[in-house]
Amino acid sequence: MSFSNWLLADSLRESVHGKLEPKHPWWRVMCLTGVDYFSTLGYQPGIAFLAAGALSPLATLVLVAVTLFGALPVYGRVAEASPNGQGSIAMLENFFPQWTGKLFVLILLGFATTDFVITMTLSAADAAAHITHNPLAPSWMQSQMNMTLAVLSVLGIIFLKGFKEAIRVAVVLVVAYLALNAVVAVVALVHIVEHGHLFVDWKRILYSEHHNVLAMIGVSLVLFPKLALGLSGFETGVAVMPLIEGEDLPARIANTRRLLNTAAITMSVFLILTSTTSTLLIPAAAFQAGGPANGRAIAYLAHLYLGEGFGTLYDISTILILGFAGASAMAGLLNLIPRYLPRYGMAPEWARASRPLVLVFMVVAFTVTRLFHADVEAQGGAYATGVLVLMTSAAIAVAIMMWKKPLRWPFVCIAIIFVYTTVLNIYERPEGIKIATFFILSMMFTSLLSRAMRSTELRITGIRWDNTALALLSEDDDRIFHIVAHPPGSNSEAEYSRADRTIRTNHSIDAKEGLYFFEVEPGDASDFEEKLRVTGRRVGPYRILSAQSPVISNAFAALLIDLEHDSGKLPHAYFSWTEGNPIANFFKFLFFGEGDTAPVTHEVLRRAIPDLRRRPVVHVS
Repeated sequence: MSFSNWLLADSLRESVHGKLEPKHPWWRVMCLTGVDYFSTLGYQPGIAFLAAGALSPLATLVLVAVTLFGALPVYGRVAEASPNGQGSIAMLENFFPQWTGKLFVLILLGFATTDFVITMTLSAADAAAHITHNPLAPSWMQSQMNMTLAVLSVLGIIFLKGFKEAIRVAVVLVVAYLALNAVVAVVALVHIVEHGHLFVDWKRILYSEHHNVLAMIGVSLVLFPKLALGLSGFETGVAVMPLIEGEDLPARIANTRRLLNTAAITMSVFLILTSTTSTLLIPAAAFQAGGPANGRAIAYLAHLYLGEGFGTLYDISTILILGFAGASAMAGLLNLIPRYLPRYGMAPEWARASRPLVLVFMVVAFTVTRLFHADVEAQGGAYATGVLVLMTSAAIAVAIMMWKKPLRWPFVCIAIIFVYTTVLNIYERPEGIKIATFFILSMMFTSLLSRAMRSTELRITGIRWDNTALALLSEDDDRIFHIVAHPPGSNSEAEYSRADRTIRTNHSIDAKEGLYFFEVEPGDASDFEEKLRVTGRRVGPYRILSAQSPVISNAFAALLIDLEHDSGKLPHAYFSWTEGNPIANFFKFLFFGEGDTAPVTHEVLRRAIPDLRRRPVVHVS
């Protein structure tokens, strides 16, 4: 097998055999999303302390409240509206037509790419922190940068080889990781109870920094956006809906809600426990950059209270689940990008294959790691930006969906909360929006460039003829069809008569030769691929074929190719030159599907049919 065939192998298999994912119980699929969601416990307590200090447990309570009373209801509705895993991006695409919807999708894909790429790099960096700070790690494993790049490399190799049995591995990792976290949390709580002064000391620090409870709540609300990493699992939870078993669609939606509810409640409990224990038991200096608890607060407690053996076991479990969180993010990217960009014509066909995309994303992940110096805390802002924008888009989509229903106001309030949180996070940590803007602009540039380069592909995936159109075609005895381009909207016999005389005169067509007028109504020009439905009608003695298509020239080319396949003889098409600047006509064609139809039709035919002997003939006058 050649390298190119190996690189595109999965795309070829999918195109030939199709792709049918096996179904699993909801709790097993929850573990697949949990490797992303639950793995944030590896770094969330440390980031929370750096953001909120002694106020971290109260700020975490705000995060839990937003999780249970904001994100959870929103994504329950998202699951209902997108049962095939399309998520909030597809919901917004449906709300906004044509290029507006596509523009929204490109922007959200930029933020989603930010979310997933930073998930990979941040998780790898935190896994590296658990390696480098482990007292049993050899000297050659002490470089944070090298270990981060090594974790990313292993991730890339796994996906290049082919990622199988993901759910089975996820179940083992999540159960083991949560069990170890529960042991550490219980031991830490027992230590706090046995040493009552720890709680008293923490309370004294709180009141010295914030004079009353209202002030603490107010500051916690302001600090909450910095803790938004703990909301990372909801979009993934909806994306995996096709993997969840159910007798029918309502059962699958109900099981998805069970997944979301169980994951959110479990995570909320662990967030409160880990934030409280790490704040009360770990010295503030240990959280700072280079400190033993930086990016690994619970691991620090595991080593401190349960010994180096248990601590090392916890480190190994954390490293594995963080690495698998990167795998979950990579799987999200490989599911998201091919779902939209190739369908829009905004990515080359090879983007439907996973291996080329893996190589692209690994280059991006390596670059991001270098830019952030493999620092966990430094990447928190970019990660939170990606997560919050996706959740805000979901909240807005649900608010729009519920607008005419009695329950609209709670969802409007939730959307406002997420908008506030996102704006504040971007204002305080602008590095996230900078990274996202880079991804958005890169995606738009490459998408438009790809669309321009693919503009002359045969984009009609099939033709359906109605009975009248088939009856009209059957009237042509010699089966050499003569198709005349004609503007749509006319029912005047006199107009068709004039067009008939003009074409016959300009091209010396015999009066006995039958002509067919083909009229194409412009459709949604932002669409790239579609099936063409051709209808027929008669106006006096004249035979009219009609269709609607996003690209007029492609509709003509597809119709001519279909006629050639059916008759075995070359059809002829007749066009008039389009007036105007050819450059302006090109951009009109690119964005609106119109323009100088004749030369573009010829180019589509040339690319689709290399054999000149079978290529339909285009005439222009």
